[in-house]
Amino acid sequence: MANKVKSKISAAGKIRNAKSHSRAQRAVTKHGATTTQLQFIPWHTIPLEDLNPLLQRQFVVGQEIMLARVLLKKGCIVSEHSHHNEQLTYILDGALKFWIDGQEIVVHAGEVLCIPANMPHKAEALEDTVDLDVFNPPRADWINRTDQYLRGQR
Repeated sequence: MANKVKSKISAAGKIRNAKSHSRAQRAVTKHGATTTQLQFIPWHTIPLEDLNPLLQRQFVVGQEIMLARVLLKKGCIVSEHSHHNEQLTYILDGALKFWIDGQEIVVHAGEVLCIPANMPHKAEALEDTVDLDVFNPPRADWINRTDQYLRGQR
């Protein structure tokens, strides 16, 4: 009896995972469709977007929030820019040096930087870095691929 219950639970889990994977693929394809549905999206299901030889990213868009996984090679420069989106940057691995509000701030793995809306900022990867950026509202220029300050040689 217990084995039948376990196999039913296992089968249900596989169906849920298959459905989640399918939803993840649709979300990646649309990349801007806002949703009020629950989403489960493994990072490995989202293709890496090559922005320039030193910069790649992936992102997930919710109704009023965006989470981006950004991969920067040592020496990558993100030129000065600003946006109306509030930004939280959490460094998972590596370190980024920011120039912001007249200060130089180095953010290391395990640290968070909160950047207010409309505040100009620039960054440089001091080593190979993986960071998670959270934006509210979602970045329309990233969704629409009009973020030219990130594209090309760096």
